[in-house]
Amino acid sequence: MNKKSLIVLIACEESQAECEAFRNLGHKDFSCDVQSCRPNGHPEWHIKGDVTPLLSGETKFTTQDGKRHRVKKWDLIIAHPPCTYLCKISSIHLRKDPDTFVHVNGLEEHVNYDRYRKMIEGRKFFYTCLNAKSDYLAVENPIPMRMARLPPPNAYACPSWFGVKYTKKTCYWLKNLPPLYAELEYPNPKCFVTASRGKYRSRTFPQLAQAIAKQWSEFIIEDMKQKTRK
Repeated sequence: MNKKSLIVLIACEESQAECEAFRNLGHKDFSCDVQSCRPNGHPEWHIKGDVTPLLSGETKFTTQDGKRHRVKKWDLIIAHPPCTYLCKISSIHLRKDPDTFVHVNGLEEHVNYDRYRKMIEGRKFFYTCLNAKSDYLAVENPIPMRMARLPPPNAYACPSWFGVKYTKKTCYWLKNLPPLYAELEYPNPKCFVTASRGKYRSRTFPQLAQAIAKQWSEFIIEDMKQKTRK
């Protein structure tokens, strides 16, 4: 167990993959999602509901087991805002059954208004996560579509970097955190599309979750020590 225990929020996580990874290292972290935690998960670590009020820092909340908690400050926030209407692969659906024109970067686009409206809502929540109050922050999403106009990511990672046989380029927008580095790269990984219908379609592979918990918690603890010495 680490000498210092971090207080971590995993926003928009129902699977609790990252939550468990941090807990296994001795940290005090909570997952939050509008859905309940998975049936064999840990309701005592899960907050069911809108994560937005928790992103402002000091907060009170009730976990799914009915226990009340108070957090003065999140040491780390990792957010996984919904990507359905933001990711590049969804751009083809944005142009299905087009019924309106919009102007993007000086170009006129013919799009489906309902999906375009949902994309705007998704982008707003993405920025809410990006502006969360924490000294250390990571926001994760797939490669975004051009029309979403998200800021360029700071880094990316693939599950194959951590021994998983599939590859999926995942983008990260980071605040005071280093990019993840490969630990055990799987040779000749398969395209993630072949696994996109499985249980990991919108979940974090355990190996990636473990790397996130280990690499970033070690960095934050050392960074905090360095700042204390100054």
